[in-house]
Amino acid sequence: LIVGTYGEWVFWSDSQGKWTQLKKELSHNFAISLAMDREGSLWVGTDGGGLNRVKRQVFGALPEAGDVTVQSTTEDKWGRLWFGINGGGAACWTGRDLLRFTNQQELANLYVRSVLVDDSQRLWAGTYGGGLLQFDAGRFVGAPRAETLDPHISVIYQDRQSRVWAGTQSGLGRWDGMNWTVLTNSPLDTPIQALVEDADGTIWVGTGGQGLVRLSGGDMRVFTRSDGLPSDNVTSLLADKGVLYVGTANGLGRFEQGRWTRISKSEGLAGNHIAYLLDDGLGYLWLGSNAGLMRVAKLELEQLARGDKTDLPCRTYGKADGLPTGECTQGSQPAACRTMAGLLWFPTIRGLAGVDPATIMANTNPPPVVIEAVSVDGMPQSTDALRSPSPKSVVIPAGKEGLDVEFASLNLAAPEKGHFKFRMAGHENAWNVRDGRFRSAHYPKLPPGEYTFQVTAGNEDGVWNPVGASLLVKVLPPFWQTWWFLLSVGAAMVGALVASVHYVSTQRLQRQLAELRQKDALEKERARIARDIHDQVGASLTQVSLIGEMLEADKDQPAEVESHARQISQTALETTRALDEIVWTVNPSNDTLDALLNYICKYAQDYLAVAGVKYRLEVPPQLPNTPITPELRHNVFLAAKEALTNVVKHAKASAAIVRLTVEPDRFTLEIEDNGRGLGGLDPKAAALRNGLRNMRKRMEDVGGSFALESAASGGAIVRLSAPVGHV
Repeated sequence: LIVGTYGEWVFWSDSQGKWTQLKKELSHNFAISLAMDREGSLWVGTDGGGLNRVKRQVFGALPEAGDVTVQSTTEDKWGRLWFGINGGGAACWTGRDLLRFTNQQELANLYVRSVLVDDSQRLWAGTYGGGLLQFDAGRFVGAPRAETLDPHISVIYQDRQSRVWAGTQSGLGRWDGMNWTVLTNSPLDTPIQALVEDADGTIWVGTGGQGLVRLSGGDMRVFTRSDGLPSDNVTSLLADKGVLYVGTANGLGRFEQGRWTRISKSEGLAGNHIAYLLDDGLGYLWLGSNAGLMRVAKLELEQLARGDKTDLPCRTYGKADGLPTGECTQGSQPAACRTMAGLLWFPTIRGLAGVDPATIMANTNPPPVVIEAVSVDGMPQSTDALRSPSPKSVVIPAGKEGLDVEFASLNLAAPEKGHFKFRMAGHENAWNVRDGRFRSAHYPKLPPGEYTFQVTAGNEDGVWNPVGASLLVKVLPPFWQTWWFLLSVGAAMVGALVASVHYVSTQRLQRQLAELRQKDALEKERARIARDIHDQVGASLTQVSLIGEMLEADKDQPAEVESHARQISQTALETTRALDEIVWTVNPSNDTLDALLNYICKYAQDYLAVAGVKYRLEVPPQLPNTPITPELRHNVFLAAKEALTNVVKHAKASAAIVRLTVEPDRFTLEIEDNGRGLGGLDPKAAALRNGLRNMRKRMEDVGGSFALESAASGGAIVRLSAPVGHV
């Protein structure tokens, strides 16, 4: 029942007849009209203050607790709610009054991280730095024999054998009623952040960096990320009918029958850092995080683990729903609490909030969705057509490519928690899912054709509009894809076919001619190889034969024998070098730029070293493996060989420099000596001599250039430059 009055208005909130005044929350005190929408929001028309919308909040904060960081909550059998405050001691809410326990109430350490009422109704309190305490006779005192524990305690837990466990910053303690047993062996020597016992009596321990530890019958096993755990930083644990839920710093882990399933933001959670877990007894799992308080159905989690679905419907609550803040506290156990009456209490960094989960009603109203604006290459299209009842459409002219569609939905209950799905039917099959912040779709380039843009919206509880909105999109083709152009192209193709027949026959003749030319070139190459063998190797062998005859005639003269032997050795060496050059020239694997330049440098080193000429090589550290023609390789090598011969035989040089410069399209080889120079001739006259003229001819035959000039040292510089093109 809602009653509006002239001067104030009141809201009938519950069946006990308690009136709640909303006078302070309105823009004006005089309410003259009331209306309730289908989402449960109340609209109030005021006399001069405008229109107000009042939303019933799901959660109720405990105002008596104040703006404090609540770490842990627990309930005793009398229905009193105890909670620990980080820096504010402990407190007890009796249902009517709030009792505080600070330094004045014998609480030496105000950083209470964990509170627990055990099955004997003893209240335990774990502090950060003050050790483990018990509540006795209205004040907190040190727990029996707790001095053996690390004083930084964040976890208190009682198993089914009534043993109390204490998780500290450096180990795990267990109280059997008489003494404490402290477990500090690795990996339990790290901060203990969570503890739970499953139906089989197995104890699971969550550590702050060493993973999840399973203690069963004296055996210990550690689960880490390599086993499927979302993170080695385990923050909370919950055991439920053969399923273990593990909250971590990187998502929620679900462990069932030896199989891990990781649930994170990618599957639908609001955040990955899970602070605490709570089962509401109604089929939902609550997850506290720094991104809000989340509620997910355990059935949905099971379906996700089986692979029946890939996304998880998740309802996220924040300040707009009545929470003091959307950021939940972390680092404590127990954290959230479910009371005997079924109420849920959640600690946050700004206070304590509660809710009766049975009163939470899902929003079953599918939000309406509309297409608001359409732009083509940044130019807005007609918005009147979008608002008309007729089918909405847009035509994209040829040459225009970018399409932007803006849409919106009406979900006043939780607009920031809605979702959109859209797709361009005919262009894509899968739906694009976006949250409520993204309200536009961009298509940079659509092929010519007709499409239908479809968009629908979902509310905060995953209820989707079954109809949505649509937009007909027609992309006109460019002229070269029109019918008349295709017909013209067909006619041209017929003409091209006729021309192709003529071309093919002509090409056949040209190929035959090319084969004859290649055969002729091969014959010339074979003749050149035969000539080289005859001129170089044949002459050397003839010389060896003549020296052998002279050796036979002078066999009684040792001095002549020694001289002839040296001549034979020198001739054999020159023959070997000549054969090496011939083989290198013939081998097609050497038809690369790096092979040519490496061989010239090696030849220069060997030749100048034998001649006793000091030399220096200036070449790049890396030579390109560019293919070259056999003619280029052969002519450049012979020209370089001739230049090196001139350095030794004619220039009478004592030192030489071989300098190589490689550019993307050509290379330049310079051979510089400190010999006699040009001998009084200018460079043009010197270049007319036979040897130099041959060098110039060879370089011009391969499209290169030859240059001769005086060096700064008094000698000469021979510059050979040749292009590097496609073979």
